[in-house]
Amino acid sequence: MKKQHIIIVGGGFGGVKTALELARDSACDVTLISDKDYFVYYPALYATATGGSHLQSFVPLTEVFKTVPNVKIVNDEIVGIDTHRRHVIGGSKKFYEYDQVVFALGVVTTYFGIKGLDEFSYNIKSHDEVARFKKHLHDELVADRHMDKHYIIVGGGPTGVELSAALASYLKHIATNHKIRRNARIRINLVEAAPRILPRMSERASDLVHKRLKDLGVNIMTSQKVESQDSDSIMVSGRDIESKTVVWTSGVSNHPFFNEHTDLFQIAKNGRVVVDKQMVAAPNVYVIGDNAATPYTGLAQTALHDAQFVARVIRARVHKLPAPNYHAVKPPVVVPVGKNWAILEWGPLRLTGWAGSWIRRAADMIGYDDILPIGQALGVWRAEYINEEDCPICKKA
Repeated sequence: MKKQHIIIVGGGFGGVKTALELARDSACDVTLISDKDYFVYYPALYATATGGSHLQSFVPLTEVFKTVPNVKIVNDEIVGIDTHRRHVIGGSKKFYEYDQVVFALGVVTTYFGIKGLDEFSYNIKSHDEVARFKKHLHDELVADRHMDKHYIIVGGGPTGVELSAALASYLKHIATNHKIRRNARIRINLVEAAPRILPRMSERASDLVHKRLKDLGVNIMTSQKVESQDSDSIMVSGRDIESKTVVWTSGVSNHPFFNEHTDLFQIAKNGRVVVDKQMVAAPNVYVIGDNAATPYTGLAQTALHDAQFVARVIRARVHKLPAPNYHAVKPPVVVPVGKNWAILEWGPLRLTGWAGSWIRRAADMIGYDDILPIGQALGVWRAEYINEEDCPICKKA
């Protein structure tokens, strides 16, 4: 049997898992194309941004596929596709021929056209952005040796909640290492445009997390809209708040690649790509994960589910067998809110506190094991207990 050349575009959960699944079939020749040379474990980004190890958030793709020799990794950005000639086009001007192609590009940050946010706010979605944010926290505290500052986290989804809960203790850690007197209250504001935080979870879950954040000293501002930002302040629903530290965790949109190719892709009302029961968006073209208009799009567990499904479809077609139909599965949601406290919600099941935190740790181990060999997964999982600093003073402490 002639090998089928499968191209996977995107090095996130969906892309990596699809490549790993297809690599088990000797009839498939797999190429993974990504504009980054590392995989990002998004659930741990808040921890890395508040003094945790980069190992728990960023894994080189060469490490992921170290024991999978039949997956070729290409570092390039795909900017075009020709379905007639069956090739995708890289920003490098190279053409990559395929028999079947899977798009798992993930989403991109959008600032909704709000003036100043793209220039002055911080983000924690990449290795460089996390390093820039941590350096800023250190530099600003050390510059005037005062704690009385406003820290603004915009977006009351899981990342915003996780970061706002962890930030106060990290700032105190920096202050202690630099011998800065903590004679003023750290003011952390979590801003959310919706009427409640964690709007995709139940109202009861939102209420429990709201109370937990308040106990941690976080000021929650719901039904508040960011209107603009400059170098010294942010305008929130007509109120000018002085701050040099605004972190944008809100607002994502589908990868622009799809809107640039509307002759090929049908775009749903939510901006995702319409797919059929085999996740096919065009002849021999699959779209999965955050890019696909499925019921639970936007969650890491959904991307993994999609990856396993589309790999089964491709293997069925390669071996000329009937392909399965897609069934959406509602995944559990676990959100850590400070040390040894998390909330789990899965249908009617809800757990909080230490039990929720333990389940989150177990879920992280499962998440790493989905991507890495068990030995590597354990090593990355244990990296949660490693403190990592670029600041030489904090590094010595």
